[in-house]
Amino acid sequence: MRILDLYGRMVAAGEWRDYAMDFDRHAATFAAFRRTAERPQARVEKRPALRGKQGMWTLFGEHGQVLKRGHDLAGVLAPMERRLLKAVED
Repeated sequence: MRILDLYGRMVAAGEWRDYAMDFDRHAATFAAFRRTAERPQARVEKRPALRGKQGMWTLFGEHGQVLKRGHDLAGVLAPMERRLLKAVED
């Protein structure tokens, strides 16, 4: 639910336009795309096997680099949510 909430806010901001979900035995993946024909701008992966080690949640960037890992989904999604913040002038 938290991932789809972020997706909806990013669509409203004009950042993302499409998404894909993939489920296999080892991981569940959510990928968000700026355009359908491109690689995903962000990818969130849940790997329960890593629960006791570095955390089962991983945020990947557009080029496959690991942006954040952790045990808490809110903390892992924080870099993407920061993109939604805009400076307001007085």
